Amino acid sequence: MAVVSTLDALARRAEEAGLDASTPPQEKRVDGWLLRLSPGKAKRSRCVNAIEAGTTPLNELLARCRQAFADAGLPLIVRVTPFSQPSELDDQLAELGWYSFDAADVMVRADLEIDSSAPSIESVEPARYAEIVGALRGSSTREIQAHAERLQLAPKPYQGFVLMHDGELAACGQVVIDGDIVGIFDVFTPSPMRGHGHAERLCKALLRYAADQGARCAYLQVASENDVAKRLYARLGFSFAYRYHYRSDDPAAAD
Repeated sequence: MAVVSTLDALARRAEEAGLDASTPPQEKRVDGWLLRLSPGKAKRSRCVNAIEAGTTPLNELLARCRQAFADAGLPLIVRVTPFSQPSELDDQLAELGWYSFDAADVMVRADLEIDSSAPSIESVEPARYAEIVGALRGSSTREIQAHAERLQLAPKPYQGFVLMHDGELAACGQVVIDGDIVGIFDVFTPSPMRGHGHAERLCKALLRYAADQGARCAYLQVASENDVAKRLYARLGFSFAYRYHYRSDDPAAAD
């Protein structure tokens, strides 16, 4: 019998928790595939997650998904992970000419320690958090509204926080606690505040908050090419678990 390492088990748990945390109100299932159909900016809330291998031929399955995304006014995007089914899905999509984009690394931390040096942070209601981070990212009004709706209706509650410095926003981030695992999402530092350690201080405070709420392990997602952020998370005790990416045959999908 194969032995599953602690890291592998935590990676799978992080994937499941991340899916639960990213649930938008607009979703449906098509023969084992989970379709997220939110008009928001985050691709994880507007893509196909191939979580089970069904019985429908791939071309037919993709056609059904394409119609659902067209009805929602969205390009068809498939999120491909090491857990996607069928296991050869990535190769099959590549053979169909679908291009790969926006690779992201999932990083995990197997234990949490309360850091007494973490700064104080202020909690923010979901709708307000969507406005704050949306403005920083240059999101459209529609994207901000969709983000707020997803946060407010999420089955696993989001809690947003801001870190202030001399009366100015220094960094912001969110946590989703699911039992004893916490996900860290949407960490952002305004351009004038970068390079001063504010994101690291914020994340320490987020982990302390989560530990106080009973969390014992953590995960997060970061763009694979974002070496600065990955070094930050490594300093915070996170390690690489797995990489995922998106595929589409629509040239506009990566926008």
